[in-house]
Amino acid sequence: MEKEKKVINYYVLCNKLKNVIRTGWKDRNVQKERLESVAEHIFWVQMLAIAMKSEYHYDIDMMKVIFMIAIHELWETIIWDLTEFQVSREEKIRIEHDAVHEILKDLIDWEEIEKIFLEFDEHQTKEANFAYQCDKLECDLQCKLYDEEWCVELSKQQSCNAIENERVQKLLKENKTWSEMWLQYDMENIPYDENFKEIIRYASSHKINNL
Repeated sequence: MEKEKKVINYYVLCNKLKNVIRTGWKDRNVQKERLESVAEHIFWVQMLAIAMKSEYHYDIDMMKVIFMIAIHELWETIIWDLTEFQVSREEKIRIEHDAVHEILKDLIDWEEIEKIFLEFDEHQTKEANFAYQCDKLECDLQCKLYDEEWCVELSKQQSCNAIENERVQKLLKENKTWSEMWLQYDMENIPYDENFKEIIRYASSHKINNL
């Protein structure tokens, strides 16, 4: 295959992410005319990474981080967005890895790109761990924004698989708002470092959309 065609094929495939809506927001019955797409999520994660690096001075290869974030959702170009409550973690990983290999296999540098994708997925290097935390933080902050925009009603969460989680139910019984509940749940279940926890605590106790 000609190089020109491979470049364009890859671009067109990734272009689809502009129209793939984040499944978690649909599952949680977020009521907004236009929900966040996967492409937008990728952009916001990169912006968060830049800000976190700036303010907390992480000793990381930032270009590698941005590269990781750019490709961390590649599999969603050919497979619908999956959440942790829809399939097992093992099955989700297998599906994602098979899809990424299929997407990259025609590129000359596919091995190098796939290696970076897998590094992100394993969360073992300092760059991958940082990028992973930024990925999760973006979701938490977007959750808070939707809550501030009055896009969620707890009474309309019955069809959401995630809402049936035992810990989620306990947090709701503590009279936490929708976003406070998810922020607390993620801080307990995601290995955030103390800097990221500071952001979560601030978002939990402040209105963040002041623009």
